[in-house]
Amino acid sequence: MLEKHPNRKKDKYNPYTLTITEGHYYLSFKDGRGKQQNIEIDEMLYQTFDRFELEDISHLNRVSRHIEHSELTEETLNDRAFYKAERIEDIVSESIEYEQLHRAVSELPEVQRRRLKLYFFGELTYEQIAKLEGCKYQAVQCSVKAALKAIKKFMK
Repeated sequence: MLEKHPNRKKDKYNPYTLTITEGHYYLSFKDGRGKQQNIEIDEMLYQTFDRFELEDISHLNRVSRHIEHSELTEETLNDRAFYKAERIEDIVSESIEYEQLHRAVSELPEVQRRRLKLYFFGELTYEQIAKLEGCKYQAVQCSVKAALKAIKKFMK
């Protein structure tokens, strides 16, 4: 007994079909040679694919309803169609600032540099860093603030 998945729009970005046959879950698709392939998957994977498919359809409908039909004036269409290149001065200035920032961070003491990276790039809180390093919250906070102060001083 083949239970077909509910009818959903197929497009080139969603080339698979989900089916249930006698309590077994299958994922069907055409391989690179155009041959139909059927792979048995477990129920959890089936539900994941099913949920993803529904969320994808929901997102496409939202985009279609709200974004595609919002203020389509000649100016906004023109802005979308043509990429506005940055001025060379802005690119060079930004590059110099990044280089200075990198140099400033590299000149920090090892502890400050490590804690600064964990705080900003590792997205850890002061408490998490303190626990990781086996020190107090205040020590980490003071260290990160001192690092920021040193960077600001270097950048002036």
